[in-house]
Amino acid sequence: MARVFRRLAVVAAVLAVGLAAVWFTAGDRLVLALAARMAGANMAADRAATLPDGLHLAVCGAGGPMPDALRSGPCQLVVAGTFAFMVDAGSMGARNLARMGFRNGGITAILLTHFHSDHIDGLGEAMMLRWTAGSNREPVPVYGPPGVEMVLEGFHQAYAQDAQYRTAHHGPDVMPPGGAGGVPKVFPEPQGDEGVVVFERDGVKITAFSVNYAPVHPAVGYRFDYKGRSLVVSGDTGPAPVLDKFAAGADLLAHEALAPALVAALAEAAEGAGRGNLAHVMHDIPDYHTTPAQAAALAARAGVKQLVLTHITPPLPSRLLDRVFLDGVAAVYDGPVTIARDGDLFSLPAGTTAIVTEHLF
Repeated sequence: MARVFRRLAVVAAVLAVGLAAVWFTAGDRLVLALAARMAGANMAADRAATLPDGLHLAVCGAGGPMPDALRSGPCQLVVAGTFAFMVDAGSMGARNLARMGFRNGGITAILLTHFHSDHIDGLGEAMMLRWTAGSNREPVPVYGPPGVEMVLEGFHQAYAQDAQYRTAHHGPDVMPPGGAGGVPKVFPEPQGDEGVVVFERDGVKITAFSVNYAPVHPAVGYRFDYKGRSLVVSGDTGPAPVLDKFAAGADLLAHEALAPALVAALAEAAEGAGRGNLAHVMHDIPDYHTTPAQAAALAARAGVKQLVLTHITPPLPSRLLDRVFLDGVAAVYDGPVTIARDGDLFSLPAGTTAIVTEHLF
């Protein structure tokens, strides 16, 4: 028996030496070949083309302004039929769409809910990638309430030289000079509980409505309707009766959420660290955001089929904090509730009542 083991050890050693020799002489070529295959698959990916006809919500940024390892700045992509709408453009949003297999060049339009920095700090990159990834000859339409034209003017000035460089380097066929940036599509601020239809084509209807986010003004949410399916994106807001109206009967409600107990813990930590300015901010922010339980109560009143909590505040570095974040939710809403993460995809196929959830990262 001892001889058998010795022989096996010798064979194993010879094989190990042989594999090491192969790796030494061909390892880099193998890695490069694997990388080429992966790159080919990524380049060919077109997630939107594989989705069934219907409404789809892709979360490209589930966080807020605080650094969060699991969640980028606020960004959601709504695919409706053949159209794709980016709602807000937080940091890393456009890059995350590419990671999810969506093509930035296929974005139909960008819709902004308001002009806080965390909702627009990725706008320049989103517009640039939409242009460069698709050789688009027209700038992307950017919808928003009054003020969106000022935002775009600033980004155009910041990116003007970059756009010139890219056209000069790659040529006008690859980087058409007229396709960079965005064109403002200003819609009138919705009044009271009345909505403003900002897009209606081929069965897709998008309605903007004002939300309660003082002192931020204007601020809106959006409702998407297509072939009997509906979803609502709240934008940043405190509890607002207008949401009851526009969320009524929706299949999916993507609503912002802030957990006061966790924010209070951050305020206490900031005070203990002598960072009074941050403690002050933590004391201020709960009064113009919505708790998870308040969002859930709204979903119940409105008859929403599924609730997705977004703009997660504060960050949740561990799943152990999920129960604390969802405090009070189960008592007021018995439908499915998801704490959104970057990479989540919710599909509402036309002609069904199904809501299919995937995580793409």
